[in-house]
Amino acid sequence: MSSAIWSVDEHLDDILATVGPLEPIELQLPDAQGCVLVRDVVVEVALPPFDNSSMDGYAVRIADVEGASEEFPAVLTVIGDIAAGSAGLADDQVVGPGQAARIMTGAPLPAGAEAVIPVEWTDGGAGEGPAVTMRAHSDAPEGATGEVRVHRSVEAGAHVRERGSDVRPGDLALRAGSIVGPPQIGLLAAIGCSTVVVRPRPRVVVLSTGSELVQPGEELTGGQIYDSNSYALTAAARDAGAIAYRVGAVTDDAETLRATIEDQLIRADIIVTTGGVSVGAYDVVKEALSSVGDEDEPGSGIDFRKLAMQPGKPQGFGSIGPDHTPLLALPGNPVSSYVSFELFVRPAIRALMGLEDLHRPTVRAVLSVDKALTSPAGRRQFLRGTYDEGAGTVTPVGGSGSHLIAALAQADALIVLPEDVTSAEPGTETDVILLR
Repeated sequence: MSSAIWSVDEHLDDILATVGPLEPIELQLPDAQGCVLVRDVVVEVALPPFDNSSMDGYAVRIADVEGASEEFPAVLTVIGDIAAGSAGLADDQVVGPGQAARIMTGAPLPAGAEAVIPVEWTDGGAGEGPAVTMRAHSDAPEGATGEVRVHRSVEAGAHVRERGSDVRPGDLALRAGSIVGPPQIGLLAAIGCSTVVVRPRPRVVVLSTGSELVQPGEELTGGQIYDSNSYALTAAARDAGAIAYRVGAVTDDAETLRATIEDQLIRADIIVTTGGVSVGAYDVVKEALSSVGDEDEPGSGIDFRKLAMQPGKPQGFGSIGPDHTPLLALPGNPVSSYVSFELFVRPAIRALMGLEDLHRPTVRAVLSVDKALTSPAGRRQFLRGTYDEGAGTVTPVGGSGSHLIAALAQADALIVLPEDVTSAEPGTETDVILLR
């Protein structure tokens, strides 16, 4: 265990110097959601790939509908139907003078046509007043022929999506480093990509320790509490972009804990433990992992250290197993573990993903308090708070106790009081880490 006091920044720098991006893999689009692109994606086909209609209506020539009105409609001969997914009219069919083709949304614009008249601007071929909709082709196949009365004129290109108006071949669709979310998957599919090369989502195993821990839903007996940390940190890992696995609480037995961690290595890119890292007689994580770096595992080992921060003073970091899987050992108090996760584990997860932006946003805000906040000298304190973006203020929630989890559930920010601040008066401007 390190005897020196580490700063928050030193501890984080040590973690990020050790944790590097995962190796790229090629995944099918559905499996790539939440992953980070490794390479730029360049468009190979135009989107849309052809001129097509943005409305249900009639493809027409501009000259044929010039000056059209309900009183003096333009009467056009309908030469056929064009449905979305069809090839359009026959190759030898062209929309000529005095003609129109009935066309559906997404269908290719036929040769000779210059614009689309919405069906609501016509009589729909029924010979009556303005149409509200088109009858289904299966119910009225005769609608594809006959005459249509057009009640308005249009300009060239009206209601037509031009080929390549979204993206053209050679355009950059997505940059390397982009997170593949639903809109990105939609774009990739639209331009014909079935697979992408990405860094996979990190697999995070979260494990809590303590013989006093009971799983929610079970009955509490004397001296027991519910295991909340493993649930909160597993959710936080997923929120950070990881695939997270929660392991039920392990009792205060060093051999059991070490065996459990070794069993989890096969599915872990990073392991997070909570509890058992302080100076008590039953701090099992320190007991189990202080000696993992032996001659059979060169380069591995967990260093337990004290940080100049509150909450979260006791921390552990290192690697374990033949693949040197990173392990972060966090304190057991609920607020301490969550604050530690935000400061250290979340950046590590995002580093594994290959992201450049590793941290939550930090803003400056004015303290909205009735009396001065106190902070221990030489420690960076993180207080829970609620941030008012409009007012530019932040208000503390709850006290500074590391067990006050109810206040954490109400907070959307961490108020940062630097190491050299022992008292922060009302109206003081300070850093605020936004949690949502």
